[in-house]
Amino acid sequence: MSVLAVIEHDRGTIATASLGVLTAARTLASQMGTTLEAVTVGANADALSSVAAQYGATVVHQAHHSALTDFGPEAWGEAVAQVVKKISPQVVIGTGTERGHEVVAQVAARLDLPASMNCTEFDSAFTGAQPLKVVRARWGGSLLEQAQVDAPIKLVTLANHTVEAVESPDTATNTVHDVELNDSVMHSFVQDRVERVAGVTLATAPVVVSGGRGVGSAEAFAPLEELAGLLGGIVGCSRAVTNNGWRNHTDQVGQTGTRIAPDIYIACGISGAIQHWVGAMASKNILAINTDKEANIVTKAGYAVIGDLHKIVPAISEEIRRRRG
Repeated sequence: MSVLAVIEHDRGTIATASLGVLTAARTLASQMGTTLEAVTVGANADALSSVAAQYGATVVHQAHHSALTDFGPEAWGEAVAQVVKKISPQVVIGTGTERGHEVVAQVAARLDLPASMNCTEFDSAFTGAQPLKVVRARWGGSLLEQAQVDAPIKLVTLANHTVEAVESPDTATNTVHDVELNDSVMHSFVQDRVERVAGVTLATAPVVVSGGRGVGSAEAFAPLEELAGLLGGIVGCSRAVTNNGWRNHTDQVGQTGTRIAPDIYIACGISGAIQHWVGAMASKNILAINTDKEANIVTKAGYAVIGDLHKIVPAISEEIRRRRG
């Protein structure tokens, strides 16, 4: 018996969310008096066994098939389900990302088991013999629900940014599983992708400078780009901006976009609707720049500047340049 962490990766590059999953799974396994194991999908992820071991995994199950060269929710779900059938872990924990939710949902459907998504806490008294009590983030994080998973194998996902990744090195052995995949799981695979400039991403940036409807146009994002560049950060936006076609959806912060947790989030001309707040609320510090002192983002921010962002943002950039000489 064990706790199994599902490792999310992109063609062999581990997702940051997986490190939190490994940490949470290791803590749960320790209190249960059992072992932490991990599963990777595709031979291109085999090298991640060393990362899993660095976070306490003692066994890494490597699901192999010639079709598993890129992400496909049905194929990944079937591959993980076959590994779960073979090893019968007590708990399976996946990432609380779009991919993580898809994979765990596929596993649950194929094994005819319930699944609890976006868990923020696990029962500290759980030993494996009783239902697993969890706390789930619902309604975009505006509601915390107490629930329990009562099944032979507990399937859950860990909400993003709820567990800080902490290493705990161990020695891991690798076990290869040659899974069988038929045409029914070959429908959906990533065929192409838009490559972003190498460096920080919206999800991992220490500084995010976001613009909302108040920015006014796609061209007016130039001062925000400048400020983000000076601070070593990246530019984000609200859903209103993507709806207007000013920025790509990959830049969107929010419930239907990317959830962020930067050291500081600078929100410019953003009202702060609940859907946007869900994506930004894990930020360690928030600076709101807005003409409306009653705007939701202003009332929730630790710091606020009430005024015209088109004057304030360039002024901040100028002051940074002045102080740097």
